[in-house]
Amino acid sequence: MRKITPILCLIVLVGACNSPKNESRTQNEEVRFEAFKEHFIEALWAKYPGWASSVGFHKYDSVLTIPNEAERDASIQFCRAYTDSLSKFNLSALTINNKTDYYLIKNVLESTLWYAQVFRSDTWDPSVYNLGGAFSEILNSSQLTLEERLKNIALKIQKIPAYYEAASKNINNPTREHTALAIDQITGSISVFDTDILKAIKQSSLSATEKEDMEQKCKTAIGSITAFVDFLKNLKNEHPRPFSIGKEWFSKKFELDIQSQYSASEIYEKALQRKKELHQEMYALSTQLWPLYFKQEKMPGDTLGTIRKMIDKLSLQHVSRDSFQTEIEKQIPELVTFVKNKDLLYIDPSKPLVVRKEPAYMQGVAGASISSPGPYDKNGNTYYNVGSLASYSAAEAESYLREYNNYILQILNIHEAIPGHYTQLVYSNKAPSLIKAILGNGAMIEGWAVYTEKMMLENGYGNNAPEMWLMYYKWHLRSVCNTILDYSLHINNMSYQEAMHLLIDEAFQQEAEAKGKYKRASLTQVQLCSYFTGFTEIYTLREALKNKEGDKFELKKFHEKFLGFGSAPVKYISEAMLK
Repeated sequence: MRKITPILCLIVLVGACNSPKNESRTQNEEVRFEAFKEHFIEALWAKYPGWASSVGFHKYDSVLTIPNEAERDASIQFCRAYTDSLSKFNLSALTINNKTDYYLIKNVLESTLWYAQVFRSDTWDPSVYNLGGAFSEILNSSQLTLEERLKNIALKIQKIPAYYEAASKNINNPTREHTALAIDQITGSISVFDTDILKAIKQSSLSATEKEDMEQKCKTAIGSITAFVDFLKNLKNEHPRPFSIGKEWFSKKFELDIQSQYSASEIYEKALQRKKELHQEMYALSTQLWPLYFKQEKMPGDTLGTIRKMIDKLSLQHVSRDSFQTEIEKQIPELVTFVKNKDLLYIDPSKPLVVRKEPAYMQGVAGASISSPGPYDKNGNTYYNVGSLASYSAAEAESYLREYNNYILQILNIHEAIPGHYTQLVYSNKAPSLIKAILGNGAMIEGWAVYTEKMMLENGYGNNAPEMWLMYYKWHLRSVCNTILDYSLHINNMSYQEAMHLLIDEAFQQEAEAKGKYKRASLTQVQLCSYFTGFTEIYTLREALKNKEGDKFELKKFHEKFLGFGSAPVKYISEAMLK
């Protein structure tokens, strides 16, 4: 009887869990939570209109939030109120889909509070006050007529003087690096107001009076923007704060931004180990290729020297500076064809991808990026932003083109476009949960793009040529060293010289690329960890499912199911898929 009693108790408990009464409670909790999510999203957009516009929700396009103390206090109260409301739900009564949404909402509230109360980048990073992208997104929206867009801009633009007046008051002991970035980017944003908007005004059917009024508002806005830039240029800051944020802040920011199963220190250790493994794999390929490219020449006596010489040789194969963007445009349909022929993933042909020169207001951080329409503007253009080489000297351009040689350029296009960022973000916009689309996790998004690089080569892209695999490993080493650099600069007090040694001598990057990456790491925190962290989690999940399902595992099915969860953190997708 002692053996039977626990079993009887278990039967009673299972019966209770499946009783109509409990099922009814679960259904009621689901209904309540769905209503809460709908109300939360509407309130979120009313509170953060700029964010709303960026995801294609245009109800608040005419509103420009003034970044003053009162607004910050209101944001804090908003987060506290919704955190309290969220705590009223019984998490165990929610489905896995809604549990994930619960965690995402909880995280964004906690994150917003931490940024507003502790991190306070609005005081030391003037680049957060760049309005170029906000106005450009409204202007380029496909949901409203040109006249409707311009009328929203007319209302929004008149708040720019007050916006920059408040911004000037917020700035306190900024870093040199972020001040320089702000000057460059905000100066670049002027083109949105003195070129893009003015051109749209001329093309519109607004009345002559309305056009004249808008043109005058643009002039006033440009005056305020210029004054803010001058304020930054003339700012006396003899003891600027360092760009490094330290271990406490970095670890917390990693936790909030990445939402990984790993801590910052754990992923850093994994990156160090992966670097060693990559060096071994790259050396083996270099010794295999050596006789083909160097014939009787003796190999260097060290591993890194051998790899470097082989990479330098292959890097001489690159496009000209004038055909860089053209070559990217040419490769996109070739990648689509490969994915279709290998049946790796469905790619929706109705979603436009436009390759364009990187706008001036985006310059100074990344050389290539994707600007995706939000879930409210699913049919809008996705832009592949390509950095311009126009300002580069001949030597700088050659260094850049060697970095993005004929092999690497293909991998870059896999990452940014097909089947990387562009494809993933199209799927994200289709996700049944709006929360997962609008609260997208950067590590999942970047991790997917990094994962597709290896996945494409695993399936025969590049014909398994050892040259392509060697260059892939070099590219993958970039993601690994991104993590090492990010962590080391902000926690381990890595010097500039040590950073250059890591990037040039151990990651085999060209000098121009290494300097650009150091600059990026000094301007951002944690984001560079997202690539390797997301990749590690996705690849681990795939291999776990392959082991679990055996011969029944289907790669296309895995990809489409994984992407069907939207841009949720990988740890939550893993929990759902493994169950």
